[in-house]
Amino acid sequence: MSSTKSQNSNMLLAFLTLLGVITIVAVVGFFMLRKGPEVIQGQAEVTEYRVSSKVPGRILEFRVKEGEQVKAGDTLAILEAPDVVAKMDQARAAEAAAQAQNLKAIKGARQEQIQAAYEMWQKARAGVAIADKSYKRVKNLFEQGVMPAQKFDEVTAQRDAAVATEKAAKAQYTMAKNGAEREDKMAAEALVNRAKGAVAEVESYIKETYLIAQAAGEVSEIFPKVGELVGTGAPIMTIAQMNEMWVTFSVREDLLKDLTMGAEFEAIVPALDNQTIKLKVYYLKDLGTYAAWKATKTTGQFDLKTFEVKASPIANIDHLRPGMSVIIKK
Repeated sequence: MSSTKSQNSNMLLAFLTLLGVITIVAVVGFFMLRKGPEVIQGQAEVTEYRVSSKVPGRILEFRVKEGEQVKAGDTLAILEAPDVVAKMDQARAAEAAAQAQNLKAIKGARQEQIQAAYEMWQKARAGVAIADKSYKRVKNLFEQGVMPAQKFDEVTAQRDAAVATEKAAKAQYTMAKNGAEREDKMAAEALVNRAKGAVAEVESYIKETYLIAQAAGEVSEIFPKVGELVGTGAPIMTIAQMNEMWVTFSVREDLLKDLTMGAEFEAIVPALDNQTIKLKVYYLKDLGTYAAWKATKTTGQFDLKTFEVKASPIANIDHLRPGMSVIIKK
C-alpha cells in the first residue's frame, strides 16, 4: 500500500515537472518568437568627382593629402610630361617658320629662298611617305584587332598633319617661285594663324599637367604614388563634396507607408551615439526584378518588391561621414 502511494506521488511529481518545463518553454518561445520592430538600414553617401588629366605623364608632386579640404581652383597635383614639352618646342618652331615665310611673302623671295622652300617641300613629301607607311601598317593591325582604336586615330591624325604640312610647303615653294601675290600673302598669314593655333593647343595640354580642383570638397582617396605613370583620363584622386550628402535605403514596399515622396521622418545614426536626425525623401524608385524581394504567395498574398529611397538631411549634421549606417525603426 505504501509502495503504491509512493509510485503515485512520483508520477504526479514527474507530471508536474513536465508541465512546468512545457510552460517555461512556451513562455520563452512566445517572447523570443514575438515579432519585433522592423529595422530599415541605410547608408550615408556624398557626391564625388574624379580628378584626371587629358595627357599621360608621371606624377611629379601632390599638393594635397587624403582627408584634406580643398577649394575650387586649388592645385591638387602636378604631372611631368616631357612629350608635351617637346611638342611645344615643335609648335613654336613651326610658328617661327610660318612667321618667316610670311615675311618672305611680304618682301619677295630671292633665289636662295626659292631653293630653301623647295627643300622644305621635299622634306615634307618625305614626311608624308613615312606617315603613310605607318598609317597602312597600323591600319592593318587595327583591322586584325591587335591595335587599339586610339593608336589608329593618332596615326591617322599624324598622316593628315603630314599631308597638310606637305601642301603648305608646296604652296610656300610655289609662292616663292611665282612671287608674292595678294593671295599668297593671305595664305602665308593663314599659315601663321594655324601655327599659333597649334601653339595654343599644346599650351592647353601643358595646363592639363596641373590638376585643378573643379569644386570644393574633401580629398577622399588618392590612387597613384609619386613617380608613377598615369594614362590619359586615368583617375588620380577622388574629391567628395561633403555639403551634398544624402542617405540611401532599400525598403520593402510594405514598409513604404511613411516614406513617400517629400515625407519627413526620423532616423538614428549608431556611429554618432544613436543621434536622432531628420530626413526628407526626394527620390523613390523600384529597384527592379533583380533586387531582393520577399515571397508571400505561399500564404495567398503577393510578392513584395524592394524600392530605393533617397533622403537628404533637413539640417546640417556634424560628423556624419559617408558610409555610416542610418537606421529607421518602424
